[in-house]
Amino acid sequence: MRNMALSRNPFAGQAKVVFALVVAAIAGYVSGVMFAYSPDLPEVSTLDDYAPSTITRVYAAGGEEIGQFATERRVVIGYNQIPEVLRQAVISSEDAAFFDHFGFNLRRMAITLVQNVWLQRRRGASTLTMQLARQVSLDGAAPLGTEKLLTRKINEALLAIQIEKRYTKREILTLYCNQMYLGSGAYGVEAASRLYFGKPALELELAEAALIAGIFQTPSRQSPLVNPEWARERRDYVLGEMRDNGYITAADAEAAIDSDIVLAERTEQNRTLGPYFVEEVRQHLEATYGASSLYEDGLEVHTTLNARLQAAADAAVERGLRSIDKRRGYRSPSRNVADDGQTIADYADRRWQFAIATGDIVPAVVTGTDGGALQARVGRYTTVIPPDGFSWTRRQRADQLVSPGDLVEVLVVGVDDAAGELTSTLEQEPEVEGALLALDNRTGQVLSMVGGYRYDRSKFNRATQAKRQLGSLFKGIVFTAAIDQGYTAASIIMDEPVCFDPGPLQAPYCPDNYKHEFLGPITLRHALERSINVPAVQLMNAMGPETVVSYAPRFGITSEVPPFLSVALGSAETTLEEITSAYSVFPNRGVRMAPYQITRIADRSGMVLEENRPEAHDTIRADTAYVMLNMFRGVVERGTGRSARSLRWPVGGKTGTVDDFTDGWFVGFDPDITVGVWVGFDEKRSLGNSQDGATVALPIWRDFMQAYIEDRPTPAGFVQPGNIVFATVDGTTGKVTEPWAPNALQEAFVANTQPGSLFGP
Repeated sequence: MRNMALSRNPFAGQAKVVFALVVAAIAGYVSGVMFAYSPDLPEVSTLDDYAPSTITRVYAAGGEEIGQFATERRVVIGYNQIPEVLRQAVISSEDAAFFDHFGFNLRRMAITLVQNVWLQRRRGASTLTMQLARQVSLDGAAPLGTEKLLTRKINEALLAIQIEKRYTKREILTLYCNQMYLGSGAYGVEAASRLYFGKPALELELAEAALIAGIFQTPSRQSPLVNPEWARERRDYVLGEMRDNGYITAADAEAAIDSDIVLAERTEQNRTLGPYFVEEVRQHLEATYGASSLYEDGLEVHTTLNARLQAAADAAVERGLRSIDKRRGYRSPSRNVADDGQTIADYADRRWQFAIATGDIVPAVVTGTDGGALQARVGRYTTVIPPDGFSWTRRQRADQLVSPGDLVEVLVVGVDDAAGELTSTLEQEPEVEGALLALDNRTGQVLSMVGGYRYDRSKFNRATQAKRQLGSLFKGIVFTAAIDQGYTAASIIMDEPVCFDPGPLQAPYCPDNYKHEFLGPITLRHALERSINVPAVQLMNAMGPETVVSYAPRFGITSEVPPFLSVALGSAETTLEEITSAYSVFPNRGVRMAPYQITRIADRSGMVLEENRPEAHDTIRADTAYVMLNMFRGVVERGTGRSARSLRWPVGGKTGTVDDFTDGWFVGFDPDITVGVWVGFDEKRSLGNSQDGATVALPIWRDFMQAYIEDRPTPAGFVQPGNIVFATVDGTTGKVTEPWAPNALQEAFVANTQPGSLFGP
């Protein structure tokens, strides 16, 4: 029977032989290809230490995230942190046979090849493992996607086989979900989940998981932030695949397809908390660890910043600068939409993409000035500003201020979403700049930092980089030297016209007082409280300029301070950070704590790279510091800083004003913190007549301190050294008097220097 069958089909045996030869040839070809390409493949074992570029995160002292640095915004997570619904969605959309193949899918590749030829299209057949092989750069080699197509495909397949042999499917899927780009700057599913939905991947629902899985195909085009319609189409496709693969029911798929895409609310990017502070941290990281570590190694940086105080500082500086700028007068809008060839109806501002709430200051385009009021549009909202909404301009009618198409700023007072209307007042962006720095007295930690009006307008940090003349702030150092040299707050100094001979061939130096008035003999306290010029110069002359100047480095002032009498009135320059640190000496018993911003830096594995501790510098005696502190409290009670009395809080401080009102300062403290404020223009010019430190800087300081003391218990008070004694003296003469006398005040003295003592005056 067997011979009869062979005789009926004489070619059957030959066919088997041919088939065997073809298989052998293919096997030989594949073996040859593997032999030829395998030596050039990178070692897949390097994936054992998989460490892709991740985000360096900066945290405030309370744990709030305040900054990120990365070339690829990625958050690496483990398999169990990828929810099952997302794993199913990814497999359904990218590689349904993932758990069945050994790295590449011959059947899928053959079918795709035929379809591509037949339908004249280009569609990939790479498995999930092959995609991973293409994307991951191993051993420093270039990603496989940069090679020519045929070579790339062969390498992908061979490397995919190696990956499959070394790693489990769970490990491969985890690597894939962490590595792949998912649009709009997000790498990996965790970063994508936080970006698009504002939550970790574990909390994703079915429709959200399907949307993220749909982005893998063409992330640059299918991000919901770039093309919502394409993203929806791809999401629905993934849901259908999940249904066909048995992961979800038809009803679940239909319900998810019918649902809307609800993305996380976008926030305005330019309003990062403490951008000047974060930039200081970035500069330190790059200088210490290099750009590669900063942007790729996923460092965890913990800082000293107090998020609540930083928000208060940002708000106080902006309000203060706007108020100062309005006093300088109204400026016509610098831009009209017609300048760019646009129409009022078509104009759109980037800020309008984000939510608008009461208290926001937003750009608006003027649409008309009918009836003397200003009509404008803010995105989908309209607003009408009556004359009392721009009364600060001293104009009666809107047509005296603006023309249709002008771009202006408005302060949102109320929002009517239903009517699409805003209640608002007219604003203008200030030209003047300012800075604020708050330090913890006992540690030197920087609690808040504002380096200018707006970081996106100027990245120059005026708190740490700008050296400005100190004006009367330097008197704090002059008077400290005097107390150290044996003077007391009750010592008498002459306030009278005087000239000093600076040396041969030089004109006499004749200092003057602010109001060109002289009071005769006055106490040191009175001279400091009222910031009177001539007594400060008299003191410096009596002690010797070299003696006074020698105190500056002890207070942390690094700039060279020349030994000239004019330095007593603030001709020396320094930064806001240095002078604020200097004044923190007084409430901290004569010890200056070096300012610092970073408490701890750890790498992605948790290893601590850097840890900072408070650094103390003995500056002056504790008793000298307390006597000066008591005098600075008088500045607030009776002197140039008396508007701070409204705080009803134990504070002291000193105003500073530079000639021609070019710079205004106020540095003040309570028992716990010291806060410095500077106001001025980057290019030295006057802020305006009578715009002194008490007028321009102190209101910002007071505004910040009001937010600082909110809900805080009143502190116990300033720590008094044991050798401080109090005596009742006449505030005018400095002599001992009865407590009920008209000018009586309790004065602090270092023991044995009080009036009537053995060594006292």
